[in-house]
Amino acid sequence: MNKILHKAKVLCLVYYAYMLEYRAELLFWVLSGSLPFILMGVWIKAAQAGQFALRPLEFARYFLAAFLARQFTVIWVIWDFERDVVEGQLSNRLLQPIDPVWRYFAAHCAERLARAPFVGVLIALFFWLYPESFWVPSLASLLLFGLALLLSFCLRFLMQYTLAMFAFWIERATAIEQFWFLFFIFLSGLAAPLEVFPPLLREVTLWTPFPYIIYFPAAIVVGLPVDVLRGFLMMLGWGWVFFVCNRWLWRQGLKQYSGMGA
Repeated sequence: MNKILHKAKVLCLVYYAYMLEYRAELLFWVLSGSLPFILMGVWIKAAQAGQFALRPLEFARYFLAAFLARQFTVIWVIWDFERDVVEGQLSNRLLQPIDPVWRYFAAHCAERLARAPFVGVLIALFFWLYPESFWVPSLASLLLFGLALLLSFCLRFLMQYTLAMFAFWIERATAIEQFWFLFFIFLSGLAAPLEVFPPLLREVTLWTPFPYIIYFPAAIVVGLPVDVLRGFLMMLGWGWVFFVCNRWLWRQGLKQYSGMGA
């Protein structure tokens, strides 16, 4: 166990140092994820003019939480994995005594730490511009929110890493992710909270993995009515499904991988 923890620490420190070399680029990555703030303005105006399940203040808080959830669930592993497969760089990683997934995972964890200060500044700026939206969640909500963020990050990583396995068979696995991302935008709660969905669509959406990446953590921290137990069970269930699919695709893909040196 000590060796595993030491390797995890070393990987995270190495990739954290690597991410700090691109601090300016990290700022632009954070800003590129500000779509919830843009949509917040749209929904606040709509709530002021019509009848919606949420009040303008609740929309503001929700989209702030959605922004935070989005920042900690940004995943790009499919682009890295596709490049490694197409260029044959995966061969070198396969020769090392560690599954390549842990390098990708460590890079994502380190990037979260490097991104955090920029996210904190934007949240402070948000409360400065909208002081009436400031609130202090309960300790239980914060703990559940933190756990939900951790699981949503792992679930999103598993989802994309599973799609990345198709790089063994096609040269542009990222095209699958781009198509998948269309469903993610509309069903995850990034474009709108599920409270504004028609009842039938909302119930169907809750059986998919998408709302548990953005909507579920955001709803917990802002105090929207949500079935917490069902949410965590769905996250664990979908995580298990993608994990099984991922390992099967990994084994099948390695059988026909023909990168240089493999």
